[in-house]
Amino acid sequence: MSKDLKPKQKLGQRRSSKKRAVLWALVIALCAAGAYLAYRRTGTTEVEVAVARVRRADFIISVRTRGEIRSTNSVILSAPQVPSPRIVKLAESGRTVRKGQVVVEFDPVQQEQYVIERTTNVRTADSEIVQTKASHKIVNEADAMNLMQAEYNVERAKLEASKAEILSEIEGAKNRINVGISEGELSQVKTTINSRGITQGADLERLGERKNKTVRDLDLAKGYLSKMVIRAPIDGIVNVLPNFRSGGSFGSTPPPFKEGDEAWTGAAIAEIPDLSNMRIELKLEEVDRGKLALGQSVRIRVDAIPEKELWAALDWISPIAAMNFRGPGLTEKLFPARGTLKNLDPRLRPGMSATAEIIIERQPGALMIPVRASFTHNGKPAVYVQKGKQFLIRNIEVGKRNEDDMVVTGGLREGEIVTLESPAEAARRAHKKL
Repeated sequence: MSKDLKPKQKLGQRRSSKKRAVLWALVIALCAAGAYLAYRRTGTTEVEVAVARVRRADFIISVRTRGEIRSTNSVILSAPQVPSPRIVKLAESGRTVRKGQVVVEFDPVQQEQYVIERTTNVRTADSEIVQTKASHKIVNEADAMNLMQAEYNVERAKLEASKAEILSEIEGAKNRINVGISEGELSQVKTTINSRGITQGADLERLGERKNKTVRDLDLAKGYLSKMVIRAPIDGIVNVLPNFRSGGSFGSTPPPFKEGDEAWTGAAIAEIPDLSNMRIELKLEEVDRGKLALGQSVRIRVDAIPEKELWAALDWISPIAAMNFRGPGLTEKLFPARGTLKNLDPRLRPGMSATAEIIIERQPGALMIPVRASFTHNGKPAVYVQKGKQFLIRNIEVGKRNEDDMVVTGGLREGEIVTLESPAEAARRAHKKL
C-alpha cells in the first residue's frame, strides 16, 4: 500500500528564502550605519573643565626668592696662639651644649713644659736678686769700715796738726800735710761708696727687669695652658667647621675638624650659633632690587619645616651687587639681603634652605580669581561663570594682579564658580580625543 508524501519545500522556495535573508541583512547594516552617523552628529560628550571658586582673601604683591637660615649671634671658637695645637677632644657636630661645657680640648703637654720652664726661670731670677743683695751688703759693710777709718785718720791728723804751736815749725807743716792727705783719702772713700751704690742699684734694676720678664713669660705660658680647653660661652648647638688644610681631592668640600687633627694659630675650629636670634640671608635679582624697601615683611617657608610659616622683617639690603659665577662665561648680579625672624621654631637650625616671599603690597579682604580665569571678550576682561551644566560668559572689572591672582572690582560675587579655560576649547580638545 502506498501513501503520497507531501514535499516539505515547494519548488523555487529555497532560492527566495536566501534572497530574503540577504535583503534583511542589508537593511540591518544600513540601519546600524545610519544610527552611528546620527549618533556622531547629534550625540553629546561629557567635557571636564577646570574651575575655581571666587574667593575673598588678602591680595599680595610680592617678590619670591630663595634663602638660607643663619644665626644672628654666632660665636666662633678658634685655636689659641700656640705652635701646632693638636686637638685631643672635640664635641660632635650638632650636639647641644650649655654655657661652660667643654667643646674643644688641645694637647697641653708642651704648654705644661713651658710653664715648668718659666717657673724655674722666675725662681732663678729671685735667687740672683737675693745673692746680689747679699753681696752688696758685704761690700757696703766693708765700705762703711773704710769710711770710719778714713774719718778717724782725718780727725787724728787734725789733732796732730793742732800741736803745731808747741812743736817745731817743720813738724807742724808735716802734720798739716797729713791732714790734707787724710781728708783726700776720706773724699776718695766717699766717692767710691757713692759710685758703688749707683752700680749696685743698676744691678738690682737689671735683675728686677729680668725677673719681670720671666714673670710675664710665666703668666703667658699659664694663659696658653688655660686656653688648651675651650668652653662654650653661650648655650647652643655645636657646628664643627671644615679643616681647610686637610688633604682632599681638588674641588671637593674640605672635611670638618676631628680629634687628632693639628690646627694652626687662630684656626676656626667650631661655631656655636645662638638659636634665640635667627635671620634669613637672601640673594635678590637685579630686576627685583628696585621694588624693595627696608622694613617690608618677609613670609618664609623652610624646606625642612614646610607646615610652619615664619615671618621676618627686611632690615638690610646691600647697596652693591655681588657677582655670582655659575660656570665658564655664566655670571649674574645678585644683591645680598637679610631679614631678622620674628617667630622661631625649636626645629630651626642654621644652614636650612627656605623660600622667602617679600611682601611689597597687601590689600586685605579683596575679591580674587586666578589669573587663568580671565579672558578677553569684545576687548574687555571676562569670565565663564558656571550655571548648572552651562557656562555663561560675563564681563568683569579687574584691579591689580600678581603672578597667580587678580583682584575683581565688579561683575562677580564671592562663591561663584568660574572656569580656568575656555569651555569651547575644552570641548574641541575632548572631540579630538574620541
